[in-house]
Amino acid sequence: MSIVGAVSDAPEPLSFTVKRGDTNLSGEVAGSGPAVLLLHGATGTRRYVLHGSRALERSGYRVISYDARGHGISTGPHDPDGYTYDALASDALAVLDHIGEERAALAGHSLGAATAANIALADPARVAALVLVTPAHRGRPAGDAAQRRWERLAAGLEQGGVPGFVEAYGEPAVPERQREIMLKVITQRLERHVDHAALAACLRGVFRGAAFAGIDALAGISAPTLVVASHDTMDPDHPEAIGRAYAAAIPDATLVTERAGESPLAWRGGSLAKEIADFLTDHASSDDNPAPRG
Repeated sequence: MSIVGAVSDAPEPLSFTVKRGDTNLSGEVAGSGPAVLLLHGATGTRRYVLHGSRALERSGYRVISYDARGHGISTGPHDPDGYTYDALASDALAVLDHIGEERAALAGHSLGAATAANIALADPARVAALVLVTPAHRGRPAGDAAQRRWERLAAGLEQGGVPGFVEAYGEPAVPERQREIMLKVITQRLERHVDHAALAACLRGVFRGAAFAGIDALAGISAPTLVVASHDTMDPDHPEAIGRAYAAAIPDATLVTERAGESPLAWRGGSLAKEIADFLTDHASSDDNPAPRG
């Protein structure tokens, strides 16, 4: 499969549901051409990768997106232990199978970036290219302090819904003039989820595990890779240093970030989509089954 796209109109998305045991994954597919699978972050939904931009479809790509288990309008497993990176990766491949795509570019944000890296290491034949947006996972379970924080957020969500989560979140570490806007964004993001108990179970479960065996393991990735880091000091959960560590570990990875004074590239859907399209075009290959490096 070539990963180069051609400019085209973007038809309206078509909805789909993939059944995974007791879990239903809700998604949509739009456009035609080489496939790009979007993987969102924790507490996000399929909207929160390109933020509504349809520039990738217009550039000639078939864009597939879905709400991860326990997120958005997807359901979660009854088993609280069903939230692992391996389960998330298996879901992603099941979505590709459902759509009929053997191979795709994977574009993941935060938790989705770790999931994409997991797939690229475990099943490289399915991955045409990688786009890892503001990665945060270090390839090991979250530390005790981070797990306590996620537990606090999960309990707040379970017991008090969106207001309970916001209360547990506390005062954002941003300038006072921006706090109201940030809390509004958090509220709007959480209001997109239909099952707060399932989302809470995911927040508790997934960060107890690891998507891969440490940053050094990323050296085993063979797909062309774009890492989008951010030097946004108001987002301490996604430090630029982690993005740079990914780019240093992955062979021949390309690193991009916003210019000084610009808002984070990760949150500008149209600009991010253009960056992705340009990268895929630059790294297009006529080889459908390239041999892994190393």
